[in-house]
Amino acid sequence: MKYQNSLAFAKQQDKEDSLAYLRDKFHIPKVKSEVLRRTEWLYFTGNSLGLQPKSTKEYINQELEDWANFGVEGHLEAKNPWLNYHELLTSKMAKIVGAKPIEVVVMNTLTTNLHLLMVSFYRPTKIKYKIVIESDAFPSDRYAVESQLKFHGFSAEDIIQWKPRENEELLNIEDLEKIVETQGDEIALLLIGGVNYYTGQFLDLKRIAAIGHSKDCVVGIDLAHGAGNVQPNLHDSNVDFAAWCTYKYLNSGPGSLAGLFVHEKHSKNKDLPRFAGWWNHNKETRFNMRQPFDVMAGAEGWQLSNPPILSMAAIKASLDLFDEVGMDALREKSEKLTGYFEFLIREIDSEYIKIITPSNPKERGCQISIQVKNADKSLHTKLTEQYIITDWREPNVLRCAPVPMYTSFEDVYRMVAILKGFLLV
Repeated sequence: MKYQNSLAFAKQQDKEDSLAYLRDKFHIPKVKSEVLRRTEWLYFTGNSLGLQPKSTKEYINQELEDWANFGVEGHLEAKNPWLNYHELLTSKMAKIVGAKPIEVVVMNTLTTNLHLLMVSFYRPTKIKYKIVIESDAFPSDRYAVESQLKFHGFSAEDIIQWKPRENEELLNIEDLEKIVETQGDEIALLLIGGVNYYTGQFLDLKRIAAIGHSKDCVVGIDLAHGAGNVQPNLHDSNVDFAAWCTYKYLNSGPGSLAGLFVHEKHSKNKDLPRFAGWWNHNKETRFNMRQPFDVMAGAEGWQLSNPPILSMAAIKASLDLFDEVGMDALREKSEKLTGYFEFLIREIDSEYIKIITPSNPKERGCQISIQVKNADKSLHTKLTEQYIITDWREPNVLRCAPVPMYTSFEDVYRMVAILKGFLLV
C-alpha cells in the first residue's frame, strides 16, 4: 500500500476498512475537554490493557442474574452452566493461538501458570539445569525464573541471557543458535517471550523450538504480548508449553484470567510431575470425592480449582468478537495500521527519534516502539494532557499499540501529528 501523510487519506482508509464497524463495539474513553475537536481519547495502550467490549456487561449480568435466580443450582441450571464453563472458551481460544482444543485451557494468571508449567517442565539435573531468557525479558518472567532456579538449589547466575548485538535493539536468532550449540548440554529450559514487550519484535517460535529441541532442551513461550495480537501457531511451532494473559489484546478486563498451552505430544503423559487439585482430576469421577487422584489428559490436567465465572464471562464476550472476525483479518489490518504508523513517524524530520520495532510487519505485532533521544517521561505526560494514551518505558521509549479491533487510521494520523508538534518545538 502507498501511504499518504494527510488526514483525508486516513479517513479514506477508515471508510474502506471492512473491520471499522468493530470500533463501535468497544467503549472508547471520552475526552473531558471542550477545547479539543474530538470526543474520544486516542488510545494506544491495548498492549497493557485492552478496551472493554460493550457486550461485556451483558455477559457478566447474565451470570449475576443466574446466580441470583439459581444459587448453587446455577452450576447445572444457568444459561451457561458453571460446572464446565471454561469449556465454552477453549475452542475459540485455541483458534486464536493456533492450537488444538486439547492443548488449551483458561485458568489462573500468567505468572502462576508459568510456575505451574515449570513444575512440570523444568526438571534440572546436576549437569543440565540452566535457563535461557531474553536479556530484556518482561520482569515477571525473570523473577519467576530466578525463583525456580533458587527453589531447585541453583542461583540467578545460572540464567543465560540471549542479548541483542552491540548497538542493536533486536534479537538475532543466529545468536540463540550459538548459545544452544555451545551450552546446550547445560541448558534445561528456554523460556522466551514470543513478542518482546519493549520492542514489539515477534520471534520465530518454530525455529526457537527446533533450536532448543536439538539439544534436548524444553521450550516454553510467554505470549503475554502475543495472544490476540499475532498468529503464533503454537501446535505447529512444536513448543512444549506457553502461557499468556487475556487483559491486553484479548480485552478481558484488568487482572483477568490467563491462558495455558501444553503441546499435544505431552497430553497423555501422566508421569509429568505437577501440582494437583480438584479440577485437574478426571471429571467423570471428580464428584465421587474419595477417589485417588486421576489426572486429566491435555491442558486441563494443569487446572487446580473450579473456574471463576464472572472473569470468564468477560473473556467469553471478547472471544466471541474474535471468533466473529478471525485472526487472519485482524492481522491484515494490524499490518496496515503499523505500516501507516511507521510511515508517518519516518516522515518526521528529526534526528532525535528512532523506531526500534522491526520494519518487517511479519516480525512485529501491532506495536511501534519509538525511541526519543534526550527525552524523559515529560513527553508522555504532554501526550496524556492531549488525551493520548501511550505507554512510556524507561529510559526513553514510547510504546504505541494501534489495535485493529478499535484503533482507526485517523487515530494514528492525529496521534503522530500531535507527537510531531512536541518533537519539533
